[in-house]
Amino acid sequence: MEHNLQAKQANYLILLGLVLFLFGLIVGFFVQNMVNPRMALSAHLEGVMNGMFLMLLGLIWKRLLLSTTWLNITFGLVVYGTFANLAAVIMAAITGFGKMMPIAGGKGGEGITESAISFLLISLALCMLTVCVIVIVGVYKKMNQNPNETPK
Repeated sequence: MEHNLQAKQANYLILLGLVLFLFGLIVGFFVQNMVNPRMALSAHLEGVMNGMFLMLLGLIWKRLLLSTTWLNITFGLVVYGTFANLAAVIMAAITGFGKMMPIAGGKGGEGITESAISFLLISLALCMLTVCVIVIVGVYKKMNQNPNETPK
């Protein structure tokens, strides 16, 4: 059962990675049309890099030794984190807001848009850190697995 779940999730990660990569490429066409072109370039790069990350994770997904619960949690967190990253940076590029990203030219905005950008950035950072730790643990456990052992 878990092997089928892992295989299905691996395929979805690769598919979603391709979709995110495509979104990143499309954003690249509109860099000069955004209020903050530097942030738009960041959005383009975020889409492309996070798409590649999802595809790479899909390729190693079957090398994780995790329970069904942890596989589902990790899958949900990584999909949310990668797409939230692109959404937050696109919102910042369109509006010019994004006080949490001053290097990319983000300026403090007001209201719900700035709050949404900040929420997305904080939540995706926590998600991606969690994903990295879980994946490292899953790979490590698989490397040290007794061939007859089943995940707990």
